Amino acid sequence: MKTIPNLFTLLNLVFGCIAIVFILQTGETLVTQNDEGSWIAQMPERIWWGSICIGIAAIIDFLDGFIARLFKAESEMGKQLDSLADVVSFGVAPGLILYQLLRISFIQEEGGLNASLWALAPAVLVPCAGAWRLARFNIDTEQSTVFKGVPIPAAGLVIASLPLIIFYDYFGLAPLLINKWVLYLIILLISWLMVSKLPLLSLKFKDASVKNNRAQYLLVGLGIAAVIFLQWLAVPVIFILYILVSVLMKKS
Repeated sequence: MKTIPNLFTLLNLVFGCIAIVFILQTGETLVTQNDEGSWIAQMPERIWWGSICIGIAAIIDFLDGFIARLFKAESEMGKQLDSLADVVSFGVAPGLILYQLLRISFIQEEGGLNASLWALAPAVLVPCAGAWRLARFNIDTEQSTVFKGVPIPAAGLVIASLPLIIFYDYFGLAPLLINKWVLYLIILLISWLMVSKLPLLSLKFKDASVKNNRAQYLLVGLGIAAVIFLQWLAVPVIFILYILVSVLMKKS
């Protein structure tokens, strides 16, 4: 029975691997030419299927701790296995999404099909920063109620939302999110947030009371409202709200 939580954790890894397969199998059409002769970048369907798989991995990651407690099977092996799965699902897979988005960005430029590896290499900063964040978390005993730096699942989900936001082109944001300079900024910002020691709230509820979980309930309420009105765009909005609420609660 004690192996059941660890097997469940492996599902996180499985969906992370499936996400990578989808992200790398983007199909042949990345650009099309319009009537004016201009090249227009396309969002291959398989990339956002990879995003969906990362989302499923996040749900599993959220539930595996609950299952471990249910079976009274929390262990050091489970902790390490969880981190290894997280590196793949929320580090490597999102890093490859950014790699593909950078490719699409360069394809829009003259000679962009021959973009150098160095121009696309910054995407690997995300999995590297995520691995650093997880390693530090595993040896730090002071991150039960307050995190130091953004957790890798949160960072991975923000990146995973980008193909879906581009595909549905909420508020005309698609051209902005396939701009190479914006993508470089996203890479640097999210990588820095993970390796930083910025104090951020743990989303675990202490109990059922509102008094002891004001920030958590506030984030849940804002998150539900964001999902209703913004759909997939809610993911980066909730991410920003999470950081802002954490900083404001720390000062109060």
